[in-house]
Amino acid sequence: MTNIKHEKSENKGQFTLIIENKEIGLMTYSLSGNQKMIIEHTEVSPDYKGEGLGEKLVYEAVDYARKEKLKISPHCGFAKRIFTKNEEIQDVIT
Repeated sequence: MTNIKHEKSENKGQFTLIIENKEIGLMTYSLSGNQKMIIEHTEVSPDYKGEGLGEKLVYEAVDYARKEKLKISPHCGFAKRIFTKNEEIQDVIT
C-alpha cells in the first residue's frame, strides 16, 4: 500500500512517500509569503526508479497547493520536468 504523509512547520514542509511502512520517497518545499510554494527537492529510492512515484509526490503537492490557494515554483529539476510534461497541473505554476 502506498501512502503519502505531509508534514509542515512554519514555512517549510515535506511529503514523504511510504510503501509497506518504509519511507521510499521525499519532496521538500518552503513557503514564500502566503501564496507561493517552492519545491526544493524530490527523491525516490533507486529501488523504485521508473515507477512514477516521484510524479505522485508532485501531484500531491499540486493538490495541496490548490486546496491552500498557493502557486508553485518548482526549483527542483525533476518537478520542473513533470510540470512541463503535464498541462493539467500548470494552473498552479507561478
